[in-house]
Amino acid sequence: MDDKKKAVWGWAAYDWANSAFATTVMAGFFPIFFKQFWSYGADVNTSTAMLGFGNSAASLIIALMAPIMGAIADKGSIRKKFLIFFAYFGALMTACLFIVQKGEWALAIFIYTAGIIGFSGANIFYDSLLPSVADENKLDYVSSLGFSMGYLGGGLLFSINVLMTLMPERFGLPDAASAVRFSFLTVALWWGGFSILTIMWVPENKDDKGKKGPDASSISIKIIIEGFRQFFETLKKIRRRKTVALFLLAYWFYIDGVDTIIRMAVDYGLSLGFESNDLIVALLITQFVGFPAALVFGRLGEKWGPKKSIYLAIFVYMGITIWGAMMTEKHEFYILAVAVGLVQGGIQALSRSYYARLIPKGQEAEYYGFYNMLGKFAAIIGPTLMGIVGLAARRILMPPSPTAAQIEAVGMLASRWSIASVIILFIIGAVLFYFTDEEKGRAEAL
Repeated sequence: MDDKKKAVWGWAAYDWANSAFATTVMAGFFPIFFKQFWSYGADVNTSTAMLGFGNSAASLIIALMAPIMGAIADKGSIRKKFLIFFAYFGALMTACLFIVQKGEWALAIFIYTAGIIGFSGANIFYDSLLPSVADENKLDYVSSLGFSMGYLGGGLLFSINVLMTLMPERFGLPDAASAVRFSFLTVALWWGGFSILTIMWVPENKDDKGKKGPDASSISIKIIIEGFRQFFETLKKIRRRKTVALFLLAYWFYIDGVDTIIRMAVDYGLSLGFESNDLIVALLITQFVGFPAALVFGRLGEKWGPKKSIYLAIFVYMGITIWGAMMTEKHEFYILAVAVGLVQGGIQALSRSYYARLIPKGQEAEYYGFYNMLGKFAAIIGPTLMGIVGLAARRILMPPSPTAAQIEAVGMLASRWSIASVIILFIIGAVLFYFTDEEKGRAEAL
């Protein structure tokens, strides 16, 4: 394998590595285990509120630090070193979840929040390395390869972890709770272990003069000050680079719709009466469908162009939103999981590679800092919109002096209205994206 292919596979290997955290911890076990084990004996409302605050705090910290950290990394050409630092910090925090005992919900939230900071912080620099490892005509494919490997790697480990909880004795564990705790250790080992391929195969970035940047340990106050200065300069440049600004605005709306569906699907499924096991099965379906689908979208990006392919994904998401508002049976939820798996990785991968075409060389980490900042602020509008629509629907539809049956029926209908409202985000994002001109963006980036 030549050095170029090694760099590509080393880069994609990190998605294989860190997706274990996204799947097993964030989407799978932590929310359920938090309720059933760590919150045992605690006031449920208080612990739930604190979990929400922890998630919000992690997102806010990453959103605020992303552009600054990117600017510092660009100034010192040390993106890979920042990736390694955040990745292993996140893996260490994940391993620490193993030692959290029953009822220690506050400690669980603290460690989990720190893990999210490691996970999200590393992704800033992971994304920014894409233009360094992929030729311009391979950006779409390589970006999709990363997401595809992430779906496969995350799905494989999650499958093993689910089997551990269903049959703990087969794995030499006393019970399901011990299996879940041990699963957090497997995620840490998986994340840290496969990241070694990224360390070995992805070359260190070079600065504009072709010289290696300083070690992370030698970052000076001068570089930090320069990073802040560069951040504000880039903010001004984004305002002048109208194509970048327009794309980021479009991306914010349609990715907000994507993230809202991801985050609200479990809650919505439970509101329709589905069991938690059904939701885990649906998550596994999405993971394994997402593996080949992301690769297919990479090829579509090369054949059709990323813009048309992103539009295809947006239109599919519109259909998913409508379907979700109308479904009533369990098998329909599984069909929905398949549909999400078909486009979720594709829209994320091609958005990342499309953005790479619009930004200037040598400032990738900083510009991807803004990109990831919007990603962290995503799923703000959507849940708020769903809440407003749901409350308004209940107020409009609720009859005077309702019976218990009427309250339940109106609540169900209001939930359907709320999920249907997410289609507005996809429509706004699609309209704004229509006016994004890639050729004009390339010219502005020079």
